Amino acid sequence: MSQFIIQVNGSVYGDQASFHALQFCQAVIAQGHQINQVFFYQDGVSNANVLACPPSDEPNLNALWREFAKAQSIPLINCVSAALRRGITSEQDAKENGLAQHNCDEQFMMGGLGELVTGIEKADRMVSF
Repeated sequence: MSQFIIQVNGSVYGDQASFHALQFCQAVIAQGHQINQVFFYQDGVSNANVLACPPSDEPNLNALWREFAKAQSIPLINCVSAALRRGITSEQDAKENGLAQHNCDEQFMMGGLGELVTGIEKADRMVSF
């Protein structure tokens, strides 16, 4: 059994990176391996946008990530710097910056590159999408 850390750099929509990352994570778990965390970086932070509302005939990747992480008890870490630059704001960040709203899904935790480095140290393999 290997321990993985997954990094998602692709946006929630616009390319296939996020969808492929989710499929890979599901396959890793099905093969009996462990995922320590999924780290969303660069445009990948858009996966945490709880206000994304895709058409009904398309998969809701935000909901799929949330359901997967909850079912498997896998932390979803969103790079706070990348998120704030791209308009993804947690409730705490909204309060600290005087913003009226927030849009980061509660299943996603804001973190920094320190969480990524710590996760890499604990994992056997890192896969980036």
